[in-house]
Amino acid sequence: QVQLVESGGGLVQPGGSLRLSCAVSGSIFSISAVAWYRQGLGLGKERELVAHMQSVGVIHYADSVKGRFTISRDNFKNTVYLQMNSLKPEDTAVYYCNVVYLSHDGELSDYWGQGTQVTVSS
Repeated sequence: QVQLVESGGGLVQPGGSLRLSCAVSGSIFSISAVAWYRQGLGLGKERELVAHMQSVGVIHYADSVKGRFTISRDNFKNTVYLQMNSLKPEDTAVYYCNVVYLSHDGELSDYWGQGTQVTVSS
């Protein structure tokens, strides 16, 4: 059983910062990749990739967050972070953590967190 517990969301003014955390636990042999996605409110809003980090350290950011957001990982704490600076109203969304992992029996799977709301508003 794998668990992802997200925290750090909330209400922030434009230009402010937040740091999201995703604590990973459970029966995981190794983590292949971690990522943050977000989904805004409203009809037609799809879940979009915000930031992605492979285990070898290759990182990809959506163009809309480059230079403002930073994904990182603390292997000792088994926690993934998303530092969000210079937040804009259009960053308002539910943010989801995703982990691609290898189980002890050799199966590659992925798992989603429950989501944390980020609201950027004055």
